[in-house]
Amino acid sequence: MANMSYCRFENTTKDMVDCINAIEDNECDSLSDYEVRALEEFLDLAKDIVQLESEINNILEEYGD
Repeated sequence: MANMSYCRFENTTKDMVDCINAIEDNECDSLSDYEVRALEEFLDLAKDIVQLESEINNILEEYGD
């Protein structure tokens, strides 16, 4: 089920933290082929997020962060 727009970033952030913790804790020694492909996509998305840093900062400034 897709995230509802009002909690999209909150839910996704929690899931990303879980993934990062799994990588840091070396819990990736028995990934399925499906999970390996998802990890590759996770890395690609991380690169996309970095490229969007300026736009994200602009949004945060609009909300007073």
